[in-house]
Amino acid sequence: MRKAVVWGLALAAAGGTAWADPIPPVQSSSNMQIIGHSDLNGAGKGGEGLALRQYPDGRRILFLAHESAPMCVSIIDVTKPEDPRVITQIPNPAPQLRCNNLGLSGTTMAVAHQTDKQGQPGAGMDVYDVADPAKPRKLGFFDTSGPHSRGVHYLWFADGHYAYLTTGAKDFTPKNPLDDQFFMVVDMNDPSHPKEVGRWWMPGTRVGDKEPSPPRVKPIDSGIRMHTPVISAERPDRAYVGWIDGGFVILDIADKAHPKLVAQRSWQSQNVGFAHTVLPIPSRGLAIQTEEAIENNCKDWPKRDWVWDIADEKAPVVLSVMPPPADFAALCKQGGRFGAHNIHQNRPDATAAHLKNTVVGSFFNGGVRAYSITDPRDPKEIGFIVDAPPKGNASHSIQINDVYVDENGLIYANDRLSGGLDIIRYTGSVPLE
Repeated sequence: MRKAVVWGLALAAAGGTAWADPIPPVQSSSNMQIIGHSDLNGAGKGGEGLALRQYPDGRRILFLAHESAPMCVSIIDVTKPEDPRVITQIPNPAPQLRCNNLGLSGTTMAVAHQTDKQGQPGAGMDVYDVADPAKPRKLGFFDTSGPHSRGVHYLWFADGHYAYLTTGAKDFTPKNPLDDQFFMVVDMNDPSHPKEVGRWWMPGTRVGDKEPSPPRVKPIDSGIRMHTPVISAERPDRAYVGWIDGGFVILDIADKAHPKLVAQRSWQSQNVGFAHTVLPIPSRGLAIQTEEAIENNCKDWPKRDWVWDIADEKAPVVLSVMPPPADFAALCKQGGRFGAHNIHQNRPDATAAHLKNTVVGSFFNGGVRAYSITDPRDPKEIGFIVDAPPKGNASHSIQINDVYVDENGLIYANDRLSGGLDIIRYTGSVPLE
């Protein structure tokens, strides 16, 4: 930890005044401003896992997963959003591991562990008690390592009962090494001893499947493997899943031991691939589906956010796509990635915004961008903010990786490289709702 941060925390404990990390300069913006910032004690490398909890004493604590070493998780006091403070950090437990994602239910936190290569140790999920957020206490570990497994890349844990993992396993052998992660349901009722209760994989991807192997995406093959599961409080019997080059998947999870396919739509992913997240808005019969940009300088464009009609869940239909920014050409030339990635996921938490008419997403060097989908056939950009290139970012650009919108409309966004955490206020006339 930097000396300035240690001194600042000591002053705060003594009732004095401490220094806040300076607000970073902004490259461009509309209807958004950065009101608070943390450099995460210089650790950087923000992943795609943000969760927020308000404790009984009034403290608001943000949990942030790191994309890669040296840190695994940062725990940040954001009670004063203008002055976020790292209160503790969990180091990356082994050089071959990345944490990347986490889930939070009450005071139980689940953290993904993915290895660099298949077959390495440590793959799986750590479970912590964070009743005292300054002193996380490890409760257990769920092992998903194996000769063909890299473990857990992403997870959804919100109801205290089940975690939904994007993972490999000891007994899963993919036909193609790129297809190594699938959907697993884990019983978390005893968080010290998580237990698998069910799984589903794309037919044709596992050795022994009778189905033919799915077609590959060209020229960039990212795998027919799972990425993000989302479970809506409005439809707890469904999992909405981005399956990378397998496209958009809806699963019936009423029977946790036997998930069943409801629908799959992959036509858009047979072009440039990487279906990342599917966010349902059941009350409107809509879903938002993102595609992750994985190449620098728009080499894999288009990577966008789509609006789907899921009123008939067995036959989803595309309605529209989010418009590109006005400075699209400049962003493609600036360096690093540009394109869609994560979106605010409407987690079933009191501290999360539950957006039905707005989409807020991360776009790497395109920063944070918000869209109105009041008319789902004609989305409109209503605000954005792009940080100036942070010091130490080899891409010479910001690389915003993940976003979370709280119940007060504040946006938390982290950079994938050295840019830390921004807390952003939306100031537009069209509400975030």
